[in-house]
Amino acid sequence: MVKKIAITGPESTGKSILTKKLAEHFQTVYVPEFARVYIDSLSRPYNQDDILHVAEYQLINERKAIVNANRFLFCDTELIVTKIWSLHKYNDCHPWILEQIEKNRYDLFLLCDVDLPWEYDVQREHPHLRKYFFDWYKNELEIYGFPYKVVSGQGIQRIQNATDLINDFFSTGND
Repeated sequence: MVKKIAITGPESTGKSILTKKLAEHFQTVYVPEFARVYIDSLSRPYNQDDILHVAEYQLINERKAIVNANRFLFCDTELIVTKIWSLHKYNDCHPWILEQIEKNRYDLFLLCDVDLPWEYDVQREHPHLRKYFFDWYKNELEIYGFPYKVVSGQGIQRIQNATDLINDFFSTGND
């Protein structure tokens, strides 16, 4: 059975690179972050309805990708990201997103630490709030009782640390 692993955390913590590298290492597929492509395609500023749309398509893309996965499916972000994004920006989160967080389970979350330097990107909005958001993600994972590990380190060491966390987690009866 394929194990779903969500790569999550604040902006500019290497989620996309880590997701791709893990999929390569474990010779499987991954689900890219839908929000990035979607927001880039808009000819206007995004709104709260767009966050719901992003959440819906992130899950659709996961369901499509899992049929091609072997052992693991790596997901670049997940719906806690859309919950936090929506709550921070609009002080509200669509009930469908909250419901899907409970329904759409992952076998493991890798929470990316904020130990990487900030890299500018037009879609990134909060360079000085990464620790604040890291703590918020960690709190959400704990409230939901989801299994998670914190990934730290830079460059190849970060990828190796994530690989080790995955191997250790699934070799200790979590398979």
